Amino acid sequence: MTNPSIKIRSTGLGYFINRIQTLFVSMLRIWTIPIVLMLSLSSGFTTYYGLSHFITPWIALVITVAIQSIIVICSLEMAGIHWKANRMRYFTVVASLAVAIAASVTFSYFKFYEISEQETLHINRLNELRQQTKNYLDSILQVKSQMLHQQKLDLEKASLDASQAYFGTHNQIGPGYKNQVGEGPFWRHYNQIYQEKKQALQQQEQAFQALDTNIRLLESNLNQLDVTNDKEATYSQFLKNYQDIQLGVNQLASSMGLSLPDAPLLMTYKQFVEEVKPSFAMWRGFSWFAFACAAMVDFFTVLLSYRLEFTAPGPLTIQEEELVFECLRQFTEFRINENDELEMVIEKSDLEKARRYSDWSRMFVVGLLLSRGFLRKVDDRTVEFAPNLYPLIAEKMSDKIAALKQKAAAAAGVVSHE
Repeated sequence: MTNPSIKIRSTGLGYFINRIQTLFVSMLRIWTIPIVLMLSLSSGFTTYYGLSHFITPWIALVITVAIQSIIVICSLEMAGIHWKANRMRYFTVVASLAVAIAASVTFSYFKFYEISEQETLHINRLNELRQQTKNYLDSILQVKSQMLHQQKLDLEKASLDASQAYFGTHNQIGPGYKNQVGEGPFWRHYNQIYQEKKQALQQQEQAFQALDTNIRLLESNLNQLDVTNDKEATYSQFLKNYQDIQLGVNQLASSMGLSLPDAPLLMTYKQFVEEVKPSFAMWRGFSWFAFACAAMVDFFTVLLSYRLEFTAPGPLTIQEEELVFECLRQFTEFRINENDELEMVIEKSDLEKARRYSDWSRMFVVGLLLSRGFLRKVDDRTVEFAPNLYPLIAEKMSDKIAALKQKAAAAAGVVSHE
């Protein structure tokens, strides 16, 4: 009589939902790997960008690859170790991860700073240009008012001298010519001075009108810098008007014997449109947004790498699976720990020590599973199952249970036949 194979019943809504959930979780686990790689590449690009401004590009590339590799490897390794098991190893991994993250965030910050603060830096340059121009124009207006005031005083004095000379009351007129009204030599002399002063005032007012025109053009060019597409031509015209104003004011001030404050040295067009160059001076104008963006990429890389918990270099062979199952059955102390994982004691029991039991084979299996990432060391005497070990043990247990059921069914058939 042939004994039928014992099959596990796999029908029903609950089984279907469980298979869908298992498939979904498995897909998420697999999808995590390319996400981690893409995040690492993104962080590596920004790290390389910032680092390449300080050292040779090919050296920056090598260091960037090392930094990103350390972040991923240390994150994966942290998921498979407990600090109680090997404190020195744990803190070495944490320190390496911290240094790598600090380097990555520091140099990535420069790229995000450039992107986020580029518009702000342009506005700051424009505001600086406006402030320098405003301060200089204010000083010009003060000199202009002083010059006009002085010219008007001189014209009033010349007018008063001419009037007094006409009526003979000027203090420079001799006693014999006092109080003689008329256009005499004294009046013609002071009237000539008055006409010269009057003409000089008119010429100065005309010069100020030309200066005011240049000032209006300068302010117009300055306002257009923020809206025009042809910034270079507008900036060139702005500098030309600025130089014309400076030349005109210097000529007028020198003719009056007045001193002007030094004109500010404005930035060139290349400086005005220059892009942000990474430097550690950026930390003085710290940007929380740029720092958060730089840290966010590395945070997600570490988090997903840690949650991936995949450290086994390859699956176990059929012979290794049999060896693992048989040797793990020899351990006797199991419990569920605070991580909701199955934990077992790998030390000999007191009875085994008394009998001088040789546990070489099962300790070899423990070492094999630890090196493959199927077990995690909790401390010196206990280890816990990694998530990828449960399916292997479950499959072996299912096969053993099926074999036992098959054997029991065969024995029952023989008894009933007799």
